[in-house]
Amino acid sequence: MKVKTTSWMRTAIIVFGLFAFAAPSLSQRLAEPSIWDGAMKQFAEMDRLDPPEPGGIVLTGSSSIARWNGQAADALAPLTVIPRGFGGSVMSDVLFHLDQVVLKYQPRAVVIYEGDNDTAYEIPQEAIVSNLREIIRKVHAKLPETRIYVMAVKPSVLRVNVWDDAQRVNAAYQQVAELDPLVYYVDSASPFLREDGHVMPDIFVEDGLHLNAMGNLIWGSIIRAALMPQEARYE
Repeated sequence: MKVKTTSWMRTAIIVFGLFAFAAPSLSQRLAEPSIWDGAMKQFAEMDRLDPPEPGGIVLTGSSSIARWNGQAADALAPLTVIPRGFGGSVMSDVLFHLDQVVLKYQPRAVVIYEGDNDTAYEIPQEAIVSNLREIIRKVHAKLPETRIYVMAVKPSVLRVNVWDDAQRVNAAYQQVAELDPLVYYVDSASPFLREDGHVMPDIFVEDGLHLNAMGNLIWGSIIRAALMPQEARYE
């Protein structure tokens, strides 16, 4: 399968990825989980103009994926990818919108990056992991052979105060993957750490959270290395 990306689609996903991280507050999200309906409408319009073929690889999650939406196809070529990150989201948002961002595409694989905002918002680890398990259950109920790649929460300068919590979440993600042959844990944390265990300070834009060009090169190489052994054979 070839990556089918029109110039309109590239523009749309780049613009959306850049501005979607202006996220609602946690209280807004908990009170109204449909806060992302606008993003879902944008995705639906993109699908109308350039419908993805079934059997691709969905990339979804928060801003580290959303800001990379426009780069994903080139970075992961020749893999057929469907970038559906919506910045500012948490794991429960992916669960709530699972039909729109995952199931409708009948993907052979799904890449999920969540936990970054969850830990920053002090959502309990048990809730994060429970939502992940429910996502896995729902995906496999409809798509029993679909592989799920769960990315570790990356370290960042901005969120060093919750890094211990993030590491515990990462350990829980790893345990989930170890118990399911169709779930893969992607270590998207270690590559951003120096030898002394501290996060590299020069891979972020000014906010200390989102990745700059160098950070995105590392990010892309992490995802590519995780996907290629299993997914390249289907292209």
